[in-house]
Amino acid sequence: MIRVLLADDQPLLRVGFRMVLEAHDGMEIVGEAANGRQAVDAVAQLKPDVVVMDVRMPEMDGVEATAAITAAHPDVHVLILTTFDLDEYAFAGLRAGASGFLLKDVPPSELVAAIRTVASGDAVVAPRVTRRLLETFADRLPVSDGEPDPDTRLSVLTDRERDVLSEIALGRTNLEIAAALHLSEATVKTHVSRVLAKLGVRDRVQAVIFAYESRLVHPS
Repeated sequence: MIRVLLADDQPLLRVGFRMVLEAHDGMEIVGEAANGRQAVDAVAQLKPDVVVMDVRMPEMDGVEATAAITAAHPDVHVLILTTFDLDEYAFAGLRAGASGFLLKDVPPSELVAAIRTVASGDAVVAPRVTRRLLETFADRLPVSDGEPDPDTRLSVLTDRERDVLSEIALGRTNLEIAAALHLSEATVKTHVSRVLAKLGVRDRVQAVIFAYESRLVHPS
């Protein structure tokens, strides 16, 4: 059973999401929140597996709430929902620790599948979608004063693992990485798992963001 918390300031949307999700086996709505602060409090109290998080909400927006939730509860996964013209907020949500994002007009079957994917510990954002997001918004990443020392953030990785991380940051699938680096797909999967573990990131999306923020790769 996947325990889901719904966070949206529009009651009708929460009702709609509840009806969709409760119609599927294995989904339990454990609570609702009308703003980000309520979402943070509800997560602490209810311990859901997944939070379906709106971006624009009063008191505390979805990005702030996501950052607070993922920092305090690393086992809770956040799925950001946004409208087409607010993709930059979704990207900010990914940087804050969300495991993926969807548009609010997503078909019900895709919403259910995304929640199950996030609950399993994987990311919803597909490699090619990640690539498109980064091409559009990577230049909006905050830049610290001066170039960060690559040894500080990347020294835990071997040269081959850095190569794999660079390929992940380009939005490539494991099969594409295997072809580019002349490795088997099984070997690539092993390297990806080691990269995620060594960097302490939740999934491929967070690994991509790390690669850009550490300047291992640069926006095109």
